[in-house]
Amino acid sequence: MAVTKAKKIEQANALAEALKGTQNGFVAEYGKLTVAQDDELRKAVRGAGGKYRVVKNTLAERAAKGSAFESVVKDLKGRTSIAYTAGDPVALAKALTKYAKDNPELSFKAGLVEGKAISAKEIDALASLPSKNELYSKLLFLLNAPAQRLATAMAAVGRNLAVVVNQGVKEGKFKGDEAASA
Repeated sequence: MAVTKAKKIEQANALAEALKGTQNGFVAEYGKLTVAQDDELRKAVRGAGGKYRVVKNTLAERAAKGSAFESVVKDLKGRTSIAYTAGDPVALAKALTKYAKDNPELSFKAGLVEGKAISAKEIDALASLPSKNELYSKLLFLLNAPAQRLATAMAAVGRNLAVVVNQGVKEGKFKGDEAASA
């Protein structure tokens, strides 16, 4: 069934609207994915906070005009899909890379991170980075560690004094003082 020109324009406009505010995305060739594999990929992308679309190359080029994706979708060939997110690009890259390792039918063509075009090799490097949440937790740990160590050291002085006094009481070291005062 042929798609009418009006329908193509509508699809291009919908994709253009979705890509306008998006600074993070990945263009891939999806090869011969089955319907079940495609559903699995879409679930992985949704789980990472992204959206996934299979697009015609010419429609993708038209839709990307004037957006950050323009350089990424130029001169596309083969079966093309676009995964994009307004959120964490690392999470989306991890989800896509993990899926691509399990299903070699999916291969990366290019990507866009914070408005900057990246190659397929850089996508793999991006996927190996920790996510924003992991980085935030590591940063908070590093900020909290000196205060925690200071509190532990200050508590150790009182604890050590109590241990010494307790050992002195058990060994009867303070009995001579009681006899002298009596």
